[in-house]
Amino acid sequence: MLEFKDVNVNVGRTPILENISVRFNWGEITSIIGPNGCGKTTLLQTLNGISSVTSGQILLDECKYLELPLRERAKRLSFLPQFRESSPNISVKGLVEHGRFPYMGFSRKMSKEDREAVQNALEYANLLQYKDCMVNELSGGLQQRAYLAMQLAQNCPYMVMDEPTNYLDFPSRREMYRLICELKKTGKTIIIVAHDINQALRISDKLVIMKDRKIMASGAPRVCLKEGIIQDVFECEINEIENNGTFQYVLM
Repeated sequence: MLEFKDVNVNVGRTPILENISVRFNWGEITSIIGPNGCGKTTLLQTLNGISSVTSGQILLDECKYLELPLRERAKRLSFLPQFRESSPNISVKGLVEHGRFPYMGFSRKMSKEDREAVQNALEYANLLQYKDCMVNELSGGLQQRAYLAMQLAQNCPYMVMDEPTNYLDFPSRREMYRLICELKKTGKTIIIVAHDINQALRISDKLVIMKDRKIMASGAPRVCLKEGIIQDVFECEINEIENNGTFQYVLM
């Protein structure tokens, strides 16, 4: 379990997040949702060091996460960021191999286990036919799958993704969500920032709802809907439609 306990984040002397306490359960998909600027990305960036925790604790399986050596953190939790300055001039396979760096020695020589992890990640993300292509020459959807494959090669039990479908077209978004759901079946704990409320409701075991840099509520999607929390935060109406046992949501 990943747990934030009374976490505060400042930039300079300006408080950004205050007294954040929330749990992310093992083996679940949790989506963090909320209006723009509410602190979703800042919350996740405490995990990769971009946002600095000024007080409070982050516990990962009861260990003090921020006190772990960086290499050990990278073996337990992987991070897919929302933005990148530019796409690297490197092959897809070369990018995916970067996911194995926490396991490699000073020589950066890949072991049989490393090579197998890279191969499995390329297969999982359906990228074998693109493995020798340069990342910066691929479409946005394929680039995002390449970064997901790098995260897969890192082979961490916890996978954190900040808006993994950002800028993707509909087929690419659908494929990304399919891959995320398949990952859950392998036992991964997945935490995502999501702007697509409909998809978050559909795939998540749990929602964390933020507003004004605070956590307003957390719980199962249908419970949050029933209590009207999502509707209040986003100032909308949501209709639930059942189709052959599958629930779909229409925002109005």
